Amino acid sequence: MMSIHLFGRVAALGLLSLASLLPTPADAETTAVTGAGSSAAAPVYKAWATEYAKQHGDALDYAPVGSGAGMAKIRAGEVDFGSSDVIAAPKELDKDGLVMFPTVITGVVPVVNLPRVGANALRLNGEVLAQIFLGEITQWDAAPIKALNPELKLPNLPIRRVVRADGSGTTFHFTDYLSRVSPPWKQRHGAASKLDWAGEVLAVKGSAEVSKAVRATTGAIGYIDYNYVQSDGLAGVAMKNADGQFVVASVESFREAVTRSAWFSQGDFSASICDGPGAKTWPLTMGTYIALPRVSKSSERTERTLRFIVWSYLRGDALAREARFVPLPAKVQASAYKEISKVSTASGESLGVKVLNALIK
Repeated sequence: MMSIHLFGRVAALGLLSLASLLPTPADAETTAVTGAGSSAAAPVYKAWATEYAKQHGDALDYAPVGSGAGMAKIRAGEVDFGSSDVIAAPKELDKDGLVMFPTVITGVVPVVNLPRVGANALRLNGEVLAQIFLGEITQWDAAPIKALNPELKLPNLPIRRVVRADGSGTTFHFTDYLSRVSPPWKQRHGAASKLDWAGEVLAVKGSAEVSKAVRATTGAIGYIDYNYVQSDGLAGVAMKNADGQFVVASVESFREAVTRSAWFSQGDFSASICDGPGAKTWPLTMGTYIALPRVSKSSERTERTLRFIVWSYLRGDALAREARFVPLPAKVQASAYKEISKVSTASGESLGVKVLNALIK
């Protein structure tokens, strides 16, 4: 478990009036806000929590146990918030009594370990990527890969696939993309957070282990979240997008995907931001989300959780960028506030509105 326990004095935040919501010294000794879920999102929550604790004295304990486990924990009431890279369907959220909204935007990136092939040098399209992960293309110098990379000297090496063994939002978005671009993939596997991979694979748990396995295995190809590509110096792949352009994963290509999506135009977080239009759009763009009980069982803990989340929206953009995520555009963030406002006490008082009114002034 990743724990952040940094206590400090309250810092002034410009025009924001926080006095009524800041913890007293006694509050600082209470149990930390708890969260669990997405390993992909762990770096941004760590960055936010560290700075928030310096300014306001509240601590966060976040366990990067994977999206599936995080959602199981919030449904069981074991944490104050769950984190997932996959948003639950509206009917499922209603059944479980949860609200869910995005926090930041990132992307899934195919990564390779090939001799004399640097970052973003290898080009793939969705069809060939699907054939690789179906186990149908097994050599790096196979004709379909060579056709996309006529200027590269591809090695005569077997392809070693590195995949997630645990339930993973990253896997869901990766397989969702493959389902959209490859009918054989859709028929055989579809989109899933966890699946049985055909043939011999290196199956590991968590994004950090994917990075480790790819770096340690010559001939490897895996899929991983963008921030790990940057922090661990992995060799990403250039992908052909829906507009027929080869693009590389970047903050700019993620932002392009979001601003052309229903998130931006309609505030619809259930809509996919995968394989969207735009010449500069990264085709494997994804969001990461927080889930909270719609009706709080502890108004004090829920308020503290919401204070942290809203502060992260208001003051966490620079930290998100440093952690190599894309902050939500203002228009998308406004739609997230609508979901936050739905969080209430058992008596019907909106805790979300209470926190928002106090912080957004």
